[in-house]
Amino acid sequence: MNQSQLLKIEKVPASLRQQVLEQLREAIITGLFLPGARLIERELTDQMGVSRTVVREALRQLEAEHLVEVIPNKGPFVRQLSCNEAEDLYRIRAVLHGLAARMCAENISKKNLVELEEALELVVEAYKKSSERTLKAKTHFYNALYKGTQSDSLKAMLETLQARIARWRALGLAHPNRSQERSKESIINLRTIIDSVKRKDADQAESVMFMEDIQAGREVTRLLNVQQKEQKTN
Repeated sequence: MNQSQLLKIEKVPASLRQQVLEQLREAIITGLFLPGARLIERELTDQMGVSRTVVREALRQLEAEHLVEVIPNKGPFVRQLSCNEAEDLYRIRAVLHGLAARMCAENISKKNLVELEEALELVVEAYKKSSERTLKAKTHFYNALYKGTQSDSLKAMLETLQARIARWRALGLAHPNRSQERSKESIINLRTIIDSVKRKDADQAESVMFMEDIQAGREVTRLLNVQQKEQKTN
């Protein structure tokens, strides 16, 4: 595991634990720490310049988010990616995202609609630049969608799910074998969803959003299979 790229944590008023948590989470999601990598507390504390207690608390939270697993007598490791888990998470997200799109069409305000349209344009631009920007832009788009539902309960559930599914989303966007047609398909789907929301067509908004997630899940599963085959041959 390469931990040399971690940054020193600045001693600012924000919680040190939160800063450590966010940086470690980002390192796992972006692949800096690969699946199966051992996370050695001493090395992490040295690299980040914080106490072992702070690192341990952050790792405990990442374990709760299913990004880290603790193996008895060995310690914490980055959880392996599996096709079965990816399929489950994307199917669950498809249902909840479909509901979010439906509620958005039913409840969105004019202000929220403008935010959603602006968020989509950021996604379109991000696709032209990098997978990292695309991941952030699409997360911003989905957050705008959740806000438009006017449902704090659904918003909280989806934000938790998004944290759990983040590594698969990053893989789907950054993998060199990602289908370019999938990127075009996603933009078309998101434009259709916004059009449906504008027309208050809750049925179409829900069905297109559901299909968008199912298609995303299929692409991630395909790429994960490709990646696992490559690892076996190396």
